This record gives sequence, structure tokens and C-alpha cells, in this order.
Amino acid sequence: MGKEVAVIGGGVIGLCCAYFLQKAGNQVTIIDQSGLDQGASYVNAGYLSPSHIIPLSAPGVMKKGLRWMFNRSSPLYIKPRFDMDLLRWAWAFNRSCNPKHVKKAVPAIKEISIFSQQLFEEIIRAEKFTSHMEKKGLLMLCKTEKMLREEIKVAEIAMRQGLEVSVLNAGEIRNKEPNVKLNTIGATYYECDWHTTPHEFMNEMKMLLRNLGVGFLLSEKVVDLKNNDNSIEGVITDRRLIKADDFVLASGAWTNLLSKRTGIRLLMQAGKGYRIDSSKESGISIPAILAERKVAVTPMNGFTRFAGTMEIAGIDHKVNNIRVKAIAEGVHQYYPEVILSEGEKANAACGLRPVTPDGLAYIGRPSKCKNLVIAAGHAMMGWSMATGTGKLVEEVINDKKSSLDLIPFSPDRKF
Repeated sequence: MGKEVAVIGGGVIGLCCAYFLQKAGNQVTIIDQSGLDQGASYVNAGYLSPSHIIPLSAPGVMKKGLRWMFNRSSPLYIKPRFDMDLLRWAWAFNRSCNPKHVKKAVPAIKEISIFSQQLFEEIIRAEKFTSHMEKKGLLMLCKTEKMLREEIKVAEIAMRQGLEVSVLNAGEIRNKEPNVKLNTIGATYYECDWHTTPHEFMNEMKMLLRNLGVGFLLSEKVVDLKNNDNSIEGVITDRRLIKADDFVLASGAWTNLLSKRTGIRLLMQAGKGYRIDSSKESGISIPAILAERKVAVTPMNGFTRFAGTMEIAGIDHKVNNIRVKAIAEGVHQYYPEVILSEGEKANAACGLRPVTPDGLAYIGRPSKCKNLVIAAGHAMMGWSMATGTGKLVEEVINDKKSSLDLIPFSPDRKF
């Protein structure tokens, strides 16, 4: 007989946890403070990207972050403020920015990304989804020799991990993207990457879960977790008390705030990202990242999405027009004929991504709470790792052998 499981959070991670748990014979209820139609799961670049093997906490990133701290249009912006959680996170982040950590993190990131990519395809096929998914790879476009050299180093690491990647000159880029003018000198090209249109998958998954019998408690805010003897008795929302056998905390950037209710202090910061959508024909057919500007470009189903930046500014949903403008200007620098209109920029949206100090998600049971599973902290890789995370959570709750080594993702790990 299956368990009753409450999943706190209705983003792509929460939905995928619910999918695998319900399929395995459990009775799942999803609790979400929104109407289940907003947030990072809807504004991301839609990548299924094994190519993104380097954690955010890479050598030199903290130095860049400090240099960019007072530049509100920089790719990584840390809003100056006195906050003890931010200071603890920044200290741990700085400690993680070293080659030893990168070497340790790369295989874990690659394995869960490939695992998730395979599961994503299996779900679409098995459930007969019509969601957009294409296997066109990813271009890391570079305007300078310095950046191209850096990307080639990353490509060499990816090659050693068995990923399909090549280096292209300007002419070879034009052959791949003949219908759009590009201002670049070279690129690395990851054939292993796929891309999607996020809202299509989200909508089909929500409909499927309802048909499978998953319960949805929407527009309910979790205000407390009722604890007793190293376990959770129930979730207290602003409307009711919800009891279950197991609880999954998949609340994205809010996860660390809720985990404190159980005495678990997770180091995590909200990293705000932005997207601008354009329905104009751009000629862009292959997803790309504008390497110097850290902007993602995705040809989605019926429109092109331009997304990016990382703004560490706490739980804040306000759209920063300076950063929106920086994305638009960056796009124009690489694609000279692509000019985003004032209306398109005015319709920009943002989402909060949960960022851990070491660039690895928290997946698993914390030792302080025997019926809680954490599934959060994926930063920019939440979409890429969602299905794999959902499957791993199901295996943990049903006491199955894990498909992947969960040690790198332990919620109890030290920084």
C-alpha cells in the first residue's frame, strides 16, 4: 500500500516529484502558494542541458561578483545588504569557488542532467504529450578571443566527460545559422543539448496529474510545519492543517525559509532571472548562450525567448528594468538585426531560482527529519534536472535503490 505524500511547491520540480510518486502507487497532494501558473518554471530558457556541467561556484566567480556588485546591469549582481543568511551563503560560496570542487561537481551535474533528459523524453512519449521538444544542440557564442579560449577549456572538460561538443569558427557558425546575421568570432557547439517550450510541458503535466488523482491545494501559503520527535506531523497553511506520511519540500527559493521551521538551516539564496519574449520572426533556429553577456536565446514554439542574468537580491519579484535593458542590448550586440521593442521589454517577466553555495541541488532526507525530503537548490538548472530529481525523490520515499549517487546532493553536506 502506498503512502500519503504532501509536496510543498508546484513548480516543475514539485510536479515531477508528484508524477513519479503517484505513478508508484502513492497518494500525492501538491500545495502551492500561487495559482500554479507563474515563477521560474515558466520564465526559464527551456534547456535540457548536459552541457552546463560547471557549477556556478567556479574559480574566479566570487571575484567577478564583488567587482560587479555595484553594477546593476552586470550578468551576476549581488545586491549590497546586511543580512546574516546572505553573509553565510557568500562565505560558503567563496569557499566552493575552487578547482577541486569543480572537479568533484562536474560528474554529478552531468549524470543527473543526462538522466533527466532521458526521463523527459520518456514522459513525453509514454504520456503522449504534444509538448515542444527539439534536439538541435546549443551554441556558446563568443565575441572575443579571450572568451572563446575560456569556452574551449570548458568544452575540453565536457569532451572528457563523454559529451558531444565541437569548436566552430565564424564561417561554421553561419552555416548552422544561415537565416540570421551574427556578430561573433567563434563558438563551442554542444550537440548533446535539447530545448523545449516550458509552459507547454507544465500545462500538460498539470492536466495529467489531475487525471491521475493528484490533489491540488492552490493559492495556499504554508505558514508552519508541525514538528514532533524528529518528524513532521503536518503542514499548516493559511487555511488548514494537512497531514501525510511523508513531505517533499520543493519550494524553490522559499525552501530554506520553510526548512527553518524544522530546525534545518539550508544555505540558499534567491537568484532572480529575467525573460523577454518576442513573436517576431528572428531567423534564429539553434539555442545559444551569449557567452560574454550570459544571455540565453531559445527558439520556442511560436516565439523566441531571451533570458538571463543572476540577481541575488532576496525574495523580490520586482522587475529591474536596468537588467531587462541589459539583456536586450546584449542580444543586439550578437544579433545586429534583432531589436527588441519597447513593448517586448515592458512585458518582461522574472522568476526566482534557488541557489546553493556550491552549485549543487539539495536532494534527499535531512538527518534531522525522518519523513521529510528536500528537492530544491537547482539554480539555473531546475528545468534540466527536474525529471531526474522527481525520480530520485520517489526512490528515496519508497526506500528503493537510488538511480544515482545522492551523496553530492545531500542536504546535510558541509560547506
